[in-house]
This record gives sequence, C-alpha cells and structure tokens, in this order.
Amino acid sequence: MDTVSLANHFLIAMPAMADPNFARTLTFICEHNAEGALGIVINRPTDMSLGTLFERVGLTLETHAAENLFGTMPVYFGGPVQTDRGFVLHRPAGEWQSTLKVSDDIGLTSSRDVLQSMGSAAKPQEVLVTLGYAGWSAGQLEWEISQNAWLTVAANPQVIFDLPPEERLPAAMQLLGIDFANLSDTAGHA
Repeated sequence: MDTVSLANHFLIAMPAMADPNFARTLTFICEHNAEGALGIVINRPTDMSLGTLFERVGLTLETHAAENLFGTMPVYFGGPVQTDRGFVLHRPAGEWQSTLKVSDDIGLTSSRDVLQSMGSAAKPQEVLVTLGYAGWSAGQLEWEISQNAWLTVAANPQVIFDLPPEERLPAAMQLLGIDFANLSDTAGHA
C-alpha cells in the first residue's frame, strides 16, 4: 500500500490531544515518507528572541535591517526532538548547506549558513526559527491520524509567515471550514 505524503501540510492537534508537547498545536510537516515524518510546531513561541539566540551562538545581526527584522522575533518550540538544535523554516527555499526542500518555495535548514545570511544580509526575510522538531517513526503518524489525534490540511504559507502565532491554529482550522471551538474532545469512528 502506498503512503500518501503529508509533506507541506498542517497537522492540527485535536482537542483531546493528551501529549503536552502537542496540545493545541499547529505543526507544519516538512518530510513524510515510508521511514517516518518530520515536522515543526509553528505556534509555540518561547521567551527567547532571535537576537538572544544570535548572541548565544556567537553571531551578530550586522545590519540595521537585520536587527529591525529579526532582533525581537521569537524563537519557537519546534517539537520535543533535539531541542538543543536550531531549525530555520524559510521562504524562499534558497541554497544552503543543509536544506530540506519542502516545496518549491519553502525550505527547512539546519546549517549555520542560513543564520549567517540572516545576520549579514537580512535574507531570507520570511523565517520561523525553532529549537527542536517533531518526529514520527514509520507508520506512527498514520496510526495517530487513524486514532483521531490530528486533522490534516494542505499548508498555506501565509499562515506560517504572515500571521502572529496565536492566529495560526484558528487560520488552519478555517482552511478546513471548521471553528476550533466547535470541535469535540471525544473521538468517534465510522
């Protein structure tokens, strides 16, 4: 049986999601294949700013444009795996040392060169920086979806890059035509 790839889709945590890492989250799936899935939670900002992260990793926001654009932007909790490692979700996808191309215009980069470019040239401008990611082993995500843990919908980049974090989950729900407040926290199977 062929697996349908959910790359470039949103996972919307159902209200009954018991795992505190994912309760009320919106996750952007970056890779999904027979070996498993990788995603980034996009609506959980931390107390750390990008300016602070740059200081901690020994980089500077060299230009006024970079400081204004990124200095106060939050760093996000991307998921419970490798929380000591940074990931940059960005548009355009670009050509970096370690980029997973999610779509024609969105990439996920884990190499330092994308941060260096942000600090020196203020590019790419559309970014979401996380510590950690969400990972699923082979078949795990499909099983969780079958257990009504998640709703899925094709991703819209505007939800990721143009909306404040608190508006992202409701906006993804609207892509499905559903109001999050109307979802039941009990699962049913047909």
